[in-house]
Amino acid sequence: MYSREILASRGTPIENGLPVPGTWKEAFEEVDLLEIQRPFAFPLPRGLRDLRVKEWETFALQDDHIYLEAFLANIKYYRVAQVILYDKDSGERLRFNKVMPFGGWHLPRSLWNSSVYSSSYGFLFRIHSWLDAGTVKIDLDIEATRKRPSFTAHLEYRLNSLKIPSVAVNLPFSDRRCMYAYKAFAAVQGDMVFGGRYISLDPAKTQGTFRDYKGYFPYRMHSTWCNAFTGGDSFREQGTRDAEKVRFGFSIAENQTKETFKNNENVLWQEGGRMTPLPPVRITMPDGIEKEWVIQDVEGMVDLTFTPQEHLRSAFNLFLTRWEYDTPLGFYNGMLVNSDGEQIPVRNLWGLGEKLYLRV
Repeated sequence: MYSREILASRGTPIENGLPVPGTWKEAFEEVDLLEIQRPFAFPLPRGLRDLRVKEWETFALQDDHIYLEAFLANIKYYRVAQVILYDKDSGERLRFNKVMPFGGWHLPRSLWNSSVYSSSYGFLFRIHSWLDAGTVKIDLDIEATRKRPSFTAHLEYRLNSLKIPSVAVNLPFSDRRCMYAYKAFAAVQGDMVFGGRYISLDPAKTQGTFRDYKGYFPYRMHSTWCNAFTGGDSFREQGTRDAEKVRFGFSIAENQTKETFKNNENVLWQEGGRMTPLPPVRITMPDGIEKEWVIQDVEGMVDLTFTPQEHLRSAFNLFLTRWEYDTPLGFYNGMLVNSDGEQIPVRNLWGLGEKLYLRV
């Protein structure tokens, strides 16, 4: 059975100018990758090193009726915001994508009590991370156009509600270059207005994930993520025994980091305090990105398929940069195994697949 060490909490993943690889179950007090000394073979001034650090925060939630995913990314040369809302009952969807050139702000170095605010014509995105109080709050406002209805959301992630530990990792690309990730699974409350229709989110039936990333990512970055979690009453369909009727979620990735058996960002959460670090996986798409994905490991703990239903894509190619981001929404089926050896059946579980190619 695969396992990896969960380290004691620490203030920062940098020590004596070097990144410290590992897995923790609590966020760092601060993450400033510019503290790493000489991350490249040749010396660069702080400003140029800062341009090489990419960062983003991602939110996803669902109940019986809706699925929402949103992210805000700082690529330094530009910022990218995306919002996807899907109505499971009617099939109606909102897709908003905005690229904003340059920008003098950063995402917070600490999640304990900090905020970030991004706005432009017809758009507002505000994130307040307050881990001291066990909450993350998000405000979204998108004005209507001729092709798109208006959308407003006020959301609060209750990070301690399900009594599930979060996970923080620091993963190496090289001896001095790394990526950091923080992931949490929580109940969500709030309200939304979509095209004049009011939607209330009940925290007893709405779950979601919050993810925070920073990294000295390669000039040509390739990453694939598979994320899904119960929402509404769907968790009751995942098993037949009472012990299986719990909320759960998983976040799995395949990227360019090294030594992935020792440490990676893959995790399984289960209501009641269980957090299982999962082994490295291979994500394949034998018939292309719009057909079935296969997610497997060699330890027998991850055996999933993902069947896309709604395919969404954003892409642009400008001068020295290229962005290709595919985010199909669909169903996961298969099986996961937790650290106690218990099998967790996954049956028609709504989730998102993400495949990113970034050259910058």
